[in-house]
Amino acid sequence: MLTLEEALKLSAQALEEYKHELTQEVLKKPELNAYIRPPKSSGAGVPILIKDNINVQGWEITCASQILQGYIAPYNATAIERLHQHGMCAFGLGNMDEFAMGSTSESSCYGPSKNPKDTNHVPGGSSGGCASAVAGGVAIAALGSDTGGSIRQPASYCGCVGLKPTYGRVSRYGLVAYSSSLDQIGPITQNVRDSALLLDAISGHDSKDSTSVALEPSQTFKHLNPKARVRVGVLYESLKDAGPEVQEAYWHCAQVLEKMGHTLVPQSMGDHKHHIAAYYILSTAEASSNLARFDGVRYGRRVEGRDLKELYIKTRSQGFGAEVKRRIMLGNFVLSSGYYEAYYLKALKARAHIVHEYKKLFESADVILAPVAPSSAPKFNAHASPLEMYLSDIYTVGVNLAGLPAISLPVAYHGNLPIGMQLIGRAFEEQSILDVAYGLEEVLELKG
Repeated sequence: MLTLEEALKLSAQALEEYKHELTQEVLKKPELNAYIRPPKSSGAGVPILIKDNINVQGWEITCASQILQGYIAPYNATAIERLHQHGMCAFGLGNMDEFAMGSTSESSCYGPSKNPKDTNHVPGGSSGGCASAVAGGVAIAALGSDTGGSIRQPASYCGCVGLKPTYGRVSRYGLVAYSSSLDQIGPITQNVRDSALLLDAISGHDSKDSTSVALEPSQTFKHLNPKARVRVGVLYESLKDAGPEVQEAYWHCAQVLEKMGHTLVPQSMGDHKHHIAAYYILSTAEASSNLARFDGVRYGRRVEGRDLKELYIKTRSQGFGAEVKRRIMLGNFVLSSGYYEAYYLKALKARAHIVHEYKKLFESADVILAPVAPSSAPKFNAHASPLEMYLSDIYTVGVNLAGLPAISLPVAYHGNLPIGMQLIGRAFEEQSILDVAYGLEEVLELKG
């Protein structure tokens, strides 16, 4: 599979020929179910797979939900426009958990994507189709979205590189919102250099997005320095929630970083389970508001009723899947008058505390090393309850609550399944985590 860096050097004719070859490869691997339908191109340039919650003009965008089937995007997301400006294009839509709500890609109305390393195991979620395609050799690179780890966790499970930019670094205009204060578009790629390339292409201020920060597009690729040496914070006590294979990979990764010349700084942080509690209260509260617009009147699917109320009830009952309904109900509950202060306001306070904790950690470290998930990719239907699935996000949601950048890359294998670690940086310091990740990738030689 060509890397993004290599593909950008091809002529226009060679790229069109490559797109045809890539389409054939996608059709040869239906078992991955990474694409929701045979790919088509949004224009000339290097083909980039797009998660099915990012608007591409003229394409049916469904967020892997029955309720949006038939909705045709009337405009391009800013991220898509910027791909076009940098010699790239949208090429196919990646399968995902419905409305990005999930950690396994099992909640998609198109059926689950599969892990290319072992199709009996999940590819992670919610950007599971994108990670499966990149790791499975049927996509050069992909754009996903990360609300609580939805880029980093599937990248870790599938053995590729996933970058969650700082909140506000990349425009959210054209991304179908799950949780507006947490969502961020970012790249899933074969290696760190490609992540830097794709980040630089899609980053920068956008007047259409009120959450976009007034900064010029990043220039991380040309400044990549694998020889940069920094202080790396290590959170050994956080490993109590991880399986033995992840603990071993973490220790090994820390030792490799130390041998490379980085300075390890032992650190401690509050119980990560508080991150999970705050995250699921805040994200579901925002989701219940954001998804209220999908009612059968303005977008997508409609189930007729005798009156407007029945139309709403039938459309939402039949259109939304079980996990989306569960989160909408939880969000409405924590926002209700009797529980708003007990849950939602406390979660906001917990979020502020988490932001403060990260600030304290960065006083003595430049980059923080953390696990991505408590285990390697589980088998399908392995989670006994939704709560058990939610706990698989224990190491990733804090980064979104604090709005920080983080990159996941493969560092070890457990049998034939990859294990990823994440490097977390200060806000808008993607360069630091990319430099460390690039150097670590060169030493480990575990590129997806």
